[in-house]
Order: sequence, then structure tokens, then C-alpha cells
Amino acid sequence: MLRSFFIYLSKAEWAQKIITGWSFSWRIASRFVAGTTLKDALQVVRDLNAKGINATLDHLGEHTNTPEEAQQAAEDIYSTLDAIGAEPELRSNVSIKLTQIGMGLDESLCAETLARILSRARSAKTYVRVDMEDTPYTDKTINLHYAMREKDYKNHGLVIQAYLYRTEADVRRLLQDGIALRNVKGAYNEPPDKAFPQKADVDANFDLLTKIMLDASLEQNSALSEDGRIPPLAAIATHDERRIAFAKSYAEKIGLPKTGFEFQMLYGIRRDLQEALVKDGYSVRIYVPFGTHWYPYFMRRLAERPANVWFFIVNFFRG
Repeated sequence: MLRSFFIYLSKAEWAQKIITGWSFSWRIASRFVAGTTLKDALQVVRDLNAKGINATLDHLGEHTNTPEEAQQAAEDIYSTLDAIGAEPELRSNVSIKLTQIGMGLDESLCAETLARILSRARSAKTYVRVDMEDTPYTDKTINLHYAMREKDYKNHGLVIQAYLYRTEADVRRLLQDGIALRNVKGAYNEPPDKAFPQKADVDANFDLLTKIMLDASLEQNSALSEDGRIPPLAAIATHDERRIAFAKSYAEKIGLPKTGFEFQMLYGIRRDLQEALVKDGYSVRIYVPFGTHWYPYFMRRLAERPANVWFFIVNFFRG
């Protein structure tokens, strides 16, 4: 119930105006958001790299309302890619959302913009991860991904969501075509006819998808690139220690090297776990969001963990 409420708030303009007006909101959000500027975010990536941790940069934004807003979002992504290209030692790629670049407005506009982004990423010698959004966009996202591959852009991968019933079939198809995937549980409010309503079922499906992805990574001899920018076929994105333990155990069982997959986590969450995995020799990549459009992302982080909500409430009463 609480999760659904915060996901609703993430899309409510009236709530955004109120909550972003509270001075303490940014103080809390900055636990999860690496600043409002590209300069801020690049320094965070350098600091992570110094600890042996790779990164993916996300200039926050989604569901743009006009072509002009979509174009501005694209310009921000170009700037991020150019900055990575100008700093060859930076071990980072980028993550984007398709509604950020016009998917909800004009699919042709979105496709043209995505092609330009992938071209810019190729010039910067880096990689683009396309985030998966809620189910109205699932098929559109997958179809556009294949359309880009037909244009000979292969420097991009997808995110899949373990809470959807359809995902196992999607994963088997995508892996068969050599498409790199990030496995996440899912952060949107989906109806029970599309998504597992019970956490235990989501966890079980997450482990099944992890198994399928690790098998494919071994079969295709996939590995992290030496410069840390191109991820292996399988990226396991979770802070859940049981899911992590399963992935480690299964990879060891099948003989998959630690460079044959990577763990991905969110900036500001479980830093102790991130560093422990690196110390044990695993590849770790941190999702580093930045920018002024932090509100929807922040609300989804509150929806995911009750401890985050409590922290928010305490600061509300402190003023």
C-alpha cells in the first residue's frame, strides 16, 4: 500500500511542486542523487573508480511533454557522453529512459534521437543502457532496441524486470540474440494481471532470470571490457543479499569467472556491500543519477524501502 502511494506521488505534479519546495527534501534526496550538475556526477564517478567500482551515469528525466523538452534531454545526454569521451580513463557508461527522449510523444522522434545518442556513444567509446519503464512501454522499448541493431548499433543493452510474468520469455529471446541485460526487480506499480503481486514470487523469478543470464554469459564467453565501460552479458542489479548470494553461488557452480558478470547497485545504497564485493574480486557498477529532475527517482527510492520513508518523515517533522 505504502509502495503504491509513493509510486503514485512520483507521477503527481501537484505533489512534486509541494515536496520539492521543502528545503529538507533535497538534503534527503542527495543521499541517492549525485548532485544536480554533470561536474558533480563526474567527480562521484572518479571517486568510485578510485575504489575499483565502475559506473553508469544517468542524467535524470522522464516523460517529457514537448519535442523541445525531449531535445533538451538529448542534449544533456550528448554532453554526458562527450564528457566520458574526453576522459578515457573514466570507467563509466550511460543509462537513459526512452520517455525522456520522446517515446511518449512521437516514436519516430524517439528513434531518430536514440540513433544519434548511440552514434555519439560510439564516438565516445562507451555504451548505453536503456532502462525499462512501466508496461505501456515494454514492447515499444524492445522493438526499438532491435531496430537500432538493424542499423548496426550494438553498443547498447536493455533492462528487464523480474516482477513481470512475461520477462522470462523476453529474456530467453534477448539473450539468444546476444543482447546484454540488467536484471532488476521492478520499481513501477503494475496490475496483478501483469506482475507478480507477492515479493517471494518476484524473488524466485529474479533468481531464475539470474540463472538464465549467467548460463548465457558462460555459453557466449562474455566478459567485462578492460576499460570498464562495456558490461558483460549479465548484470545483476540488486541490494538483496540473498539474491547476491544466489548469483555468486550459481556462477561458481557453473565455472563462470567473476569478470563474466557484474553486480549493479544504486548510488548511496549499501556502500558497505558494494566495497565488500569489489574486495572479493567481483565487478561492481554503480548507477549514478544526477540533475535537477530528481523528484520521480527520489519517490521511487522511498517506495522501495520503508527505512527511507521513515528517514523522510523524521526530517519532515524536524523541518
